[in-house]
Amino acid sequence: MIDLYFWPTPNGYKAAIMLAELDLPYRVIPVDITAGEQFRPEFLKINPNNKVPAIVDHDGPHSRPYAVFESAAILIYLAEKTGKFLPQDSEGRYEALKWLIFQNATMGPMLGQAHHFMVYASEKIDYAIERYDREVGRIYDILEQRLGRHEYLAGEYSIADISTFPWVRTRKLHRRDLSDYPNIDRWYQAIKDRPGVRAGIDTLADSKKWEAKAGTEAWKNMFGKNGKP
Repeated sequence: MIDLYFWPTPNGYKAAIMLAELDLPYRVIPVDITAGEQFRPEFLKINPNNKVPAIVDHDGPHSRPYAVFESAAILIYLAEKTGKFLPQDSEGRYEALKWLIFQNATMGPMLGQAHHFMVYASEKIDYAIERYDREVGRIYDILEQRLGRHEYLAGEYSIADISTFPWVRTRKLHRRDLSDYPNIDRWYQAIKDRPGVRAGIDTLADSKKWEAKAGTEAWKNMFGKNGKP
């Protein structure tokens, strides 16, 4: 059994989709980031970085419970545990890892900053909005070119796609329309209809109706104003 510590965020969905795609037995443990639950001592023992997602595999290495945090590490761990969604050959493996790391090191942080300054920031700063809008455009152009040459980011469906899909799903927050990116749109439509993806996106569906308006307690909890990690 695997415990999934989760809240419906783009990074949270990565782990939920992966577990659903693998059809592994797991239970969802909500961590309400709008209520500051990510700062609770019991969660910080699992993830000292106070972020979702995290997992605890109760059948981990040496048949002992094992905690994994950071979404990329979770995807690699589960892929290696099951032998799925990460190619076995060296070249294919590194193609998947390159695009996985691109998403986690470049795409996620840049889009996350775009979301913050375009939607959540208490003060709208033109310089920041323009900067991250340019970065979003650059990243989308890279994906569009890649997916014009390959069906999936690493050639075959992999953890790179599972990692990237939830962030493209948030495209309205960073002001993008897939009609402007036909290759990304083709890729996105193919992935969203996968049963495991649909199941992952449905995780805690009733908890998604929350807001984090500037100055509210939810906003302070989400962006660390109330946190004491």
